[in-house]
Amino acid sequence: MTDPGYGPTQLVCPGRELSLTRPLVMGILNVTPDSFSDGGVLFNDSNLNVDALCRAAETMVTAGASFLDIGGESTRPGALSVSEQEEMDRVLGAIDCIKRRFDVEISLDTSTPRVMLAGAAAGVGMINDVRALTREGAVEAAAKTGLPVCLMHMQGDPLTMQKGPQYLDVVLEVTAFLEQRAAVCNAAGISRERLVFDPGFGFGKTPKHNFTLLKRLPEVAALGQPILVGLSRKSMIASVIDRDTSQRLPASLALAVLAMVGGAHILRVHDVVETMDAVAMMSACAEASL
Repeated sequence: MTDPGYGPTQLVCPGRELSLTRPLVMGILNVTPDSFSDGGVLFNDSNLNVDALCRAAETMVTAGASFLDIGGESTRPGALSVSEQEEMDRVLGAIDCIKRRFDVEISLDTSTPRVMLAGAAAGVGMINDVRALTREGAVEAAAKTGLPVCLMHMQGDPLTMQKGPQYLDVVLEVTAFLEQRAAVCNAAGISRERLVFDPGFGFGKTPKHNFTLLKRLPEVAALGQPILVGLSRKSMIASVIDRDTSQRLPASLALAVLAMVGGAHILRVHDVVETMDAVAMMSACAEASL
């Protein structure tokens, strides 16, 4: 777990400074019909399920989530891209519902420049891009928003990323990529203070790559940026124990604890209530040793 005297201590969003001295929890709200774990729960038959969205958001906010992460394009292995307008239609309605009802930061899970700009105008607090602003115009759009940006490592793209990913050293290659993208962002006017790094568990990586990254997560944290991890219900769990996505909560919590020990600052999860309990126990232990 990150020592309050070491590394980044806050993340500044519009109108709010979030302390990073204790891990933050980001609740996942996929407004897609095809996400790997919860596709179709909040968005089906081309319509946003507003009641289900509000119930899920209320549970997460009440439990203590610092962010709600809204995404309108599935990035599961093999996922196809959606049109810009379709993604826009999916996320803007969800953002409006959340902003009108809850006092919580919204993280917008998108790689699409126009969606970034529209989301910023609608009041989101952070851009979360699994493609690390590599789509044409994305760096410029993110810079224009003035928002914090999470850059994630992915080898390939969602359609092909799990077809034989290879690395000489997964940790060195992930950290080199993140630093290279940070340099591109800096050149475009996005300062280091606005950047969050995500090593991209499950994105173009075998189970061995994922567990190696988790074991050596302190090397990623040593880059000096806030670290976001998404391990919740991932298929790396099924490589060890035969569990359906709906049965992966205990394993997801174990991975979250290991991530906190390794220096993670933000945990992106499906199960906010239970993860907040894990954060509370980790924090109590850390504070007892001060």
